[in-house]
Amino acid sequence: MSHPETWDLTRTALLTIDLQNDFIHPDGAYGRAGQGADSIAALPDRIAPLVRALRARGGTYISAQFTLVPGPQGVPLIAPHLKQLRPFLTKGDFAPGNFGHRIVDILHPADYVVEKVAYSAFYQTRLEYIMRALGLEHLIVGGIVTNGGVASTLRDAHLRDIGTCMLSDGCAAFRDDVHEATLLSLGTVTHQMTCAEALKLLEDA
Repeated sequence: MSHPETWDLTRTALLTIDLQNDFIHPDGAYGRAGQGADSIAALPDRIAPLVRALRARGGTYISAQFTLVPGPQGVPLIAPHLKQLRPFLTKGDFAPGNFGHRIVDILHPADYVVEKVAYSAFYQTRLEYIMRALGLEHLIVGGIVTNGGVASTLRDAHLRDIGTCMLSDGCAAFRDDVHEATLLSLGTVTHQMTCAEALKLLEDA
């Protein structure tokens, strides 16, 4: 894996996973249900400076956003395991075009939005198409949750020979020990940097 210091930043994208109002905003689906974590809420402010710095050097910002496709009568199509895990999800939650589906304000708008229906941002989405069409070869990845969407996306990128750098404090899970264990398990799959380290790399490039 080539080190991020050697990357052509015009061929690099910052990819955030699921940093959406329904996950983070108090009025979103998770906020209304009392589900959340301070470590997750802190991520957008930490990542926003990286978006600005990468764009200033010709890079791209892509937001992958969890999506519940509305089914008959607007009832969302929810996988059985998710319905059991998050029974509070209901009509309108994570629906395209709704407030809750949108990326949080500090990161809005992204250059490209990818709707995803599973953990990985590559699974049945247009992410790989966008990357190939733009000539993007590298991804800086942050978002939620570390052991879910972030880990699955990084592993899928690895299978595609796409170089990645995981933002170690630009990701979070609902439990810190799960976050730390996932960082350890991904050590052979991706480079890892703190947001401060990545920002310095971008600003010094």
